[in-house]
Amino acid sequence: MLFIGIDSNAQIDSSAKVFKNQKSIQLNLGTQGIGAEFLYGVLPKLALRGGVNAIPLKANDIFKIEDFNSTTHASADFYNIHVLADYTPFQKASWLRIVGGLAYFFKADGKVRITPSDDYTYGDLVLSEEQIGYVDLNVDWKGVAPYLGFAFANTFPRKKFNVNFDLGAYYLSKPKADIIGTGLLEGNSSQTPQFQSNIKNYRWLPIVQVNFNYKF
Repeated sequence: MLFIGIDSNAQIDSSAKVFKNQKSIQLNLGTQGIGAEFLYGVLPKLALRGGVNAIPLKANDIFKIEDFNSTTHASADFYNIHVLADYTPFQKASWLRIVGGLAYFFKADGKVRITPSDDYTYGDLVLSEEQIGYVDLNVDWKGVAPYLGFAFANTFPRKKFNVNFDLGAYYLSKPKADIIGTGLLEGNSSQTPQFQSNIKNYRWLPIVQVNFNYKF
């Protein structure tokens, strides 16, 4: 019985050591856009990954303003480089990992432009869209952001390929917001302090992501 116990422990230790020094590359797709990462096993239960992600989005007419005919053009551009650590706390549940780390968002902004779609009549005076102007709402989260989350499925494929998942969130830098108006709408620029106050707590970027992992 003693020899059986020693042999069992040896198998566990051997399988744990296999995790160390493994390397893989994974492509990902999710709420932070598309990206790629390099993974390296530094300890039996710990792997590091470094990568990049990008999410350029554009959309038109995503909302309407009551009693004001207008068009809206919205864009979101988030680009980051990141370093994360994957820790597997339970040997019998190697499919579950705790993930933490940091990212630097070298571009992280959202923009909305509201443009009137009709001419404006004031008495006998008819103003064109250009004379009325437009309003820009801009928000910038550029900076360092910590990350915490969970990952599901094995860090490294048992053979060559696997699919795994990330679920977590970045805590973005405090946003800088402003409103810029032109033409007759120039007065809206004075609402910048209120807009900044309204947006100050919008700092969480949720991450739901699928990873396609290849071990080499």
